[in-house]
Amino acid sequence: MSASRKTILIVLAFFAIYVIWGSTYLLNKIAVTDLPPFKLASIRFVSAGLIIFLIAKLMRISLAITLSQLKNTIIAGFLFLSFGNGVVVWALKYVDSGFAALEISAQPLVVLIMMRLLHGKKIQPMSIVGIVLGVIGIYLLVSQKQIINNEGSIIGMLMIFVCMLSWSYGSLFVGKADLPSNYFVNTGYQMLTGGIMLAIASFCFGETWSSPLNWSPKVQGSMLLLIFFGSIIAFTSFNYLLKVVSPEKVATSTYVNPIIALFLGWYFLEERITTQSVIATVILLTGVYFINTTRTSFRRTKVV
Repeated sequence: MSASRKTILIVLAFFAIYVIWGSTYLLNKIAVTDLPPFKLASIRFVSAGLIIFLIAKLMRISLAITLSQLKNTIIAGFLFLSFGNGVVVWALKYVDSGFAALEISAQPLVVLIMMRLLHGKKIQPMSIVGIVLGVIGIYLLVSQKQIINNEGSIIGMLMIFVCMLSWSYGSLFVGKADLPSNYFVNTGYQMLTGGIMLAIASFCFGETWSSPLNWSPKVQGSMLLLIFFGSIIAFTSFNYLLKVVSPEKVATSTYVNPIIALFLGWYFLEERITTQSVIATVILLTGVYFINTTRTSFRRTKVV
C-alpha cells in the first residue's frame, strides 16, 4: 500500500471513530428508551457481524482463523462490546448521552495510567499535568447536584467508568494479541462473539424480546444507523487504527466524541448543558491535549 493511500485511510478511519462514534451516544439513547439495553446491543452487533461476514464472502475474503485467533477475538469482543459497550448502553437509561460521552472522554488518561502499570511506560511531565487536569475535570463533571440527584445516576456513572477500564485494557490487549490479519474479518468475529455474549446476558437478566416490526420508527432508524455506521464502518476503522497507530492515539477519539455527542443530545433530545459541564469539558480536553503533546515519546514505546 502506498504511503499516500495509507494516509488517506488513516484520516478516514479517524473521521469514523471521531464523528460517527460521537453520534452513537444519541442513537443508543434513543433506542434504549424503548428497548432493553443488552438486547439492543446484541441485535446491533450480531447483525453487523453477520453482514460483515456476508460482505467478506462476496469479496472472496477467507474467514478461516486459528484457534488462538478465535480465542483472542472472543476476549476482545467481551472487553469492547459485551461489557465495554453493553454496560454503557445500560447506563444510558440513567444518564444523558452528552454526559456519558464527557465521562468517557477521560479514557486517554486511563490508557496512559494502564500502560504505566502494565508495561512500565514512563509518564512524561506534560502527561502528568494532563492526568491532574483530567481528575479535576471528572470531579467537576460528576459532582453536579442536578445530575447526582437523578435516580440511578451514580451507579450509571460508576459503571461507565468500569467500562472505560475494559475499553482501555482491550486497546492494549489487541495491540499485541494474535488476531486475524484482515481488519474486516477481525471486526466480524469480535462483533459476532460479543453480540452472542450480550444475547446470553440479555436472557440471563430476563429482558423481553420483540420483533423489530413492533418497534417505533425512530428506534428502527437508530438501530439501522448503529449497525451500518456505528458498528461496521466505525468499529472496522477502530481495529484498523489499533494496528497502524499506537493505542493512546486511537483513544484520542474521546477528544472529539463528547463535542459531537453534547451537540446532538442538546439539539435532538433537549439535554441540558450546564456551565459546570462546559468548564469540565474544557479542563478534560485540555488534559487530553497535554497528553497528546508527548506523542513522540509514545512512538518510541509502541505496544506490539
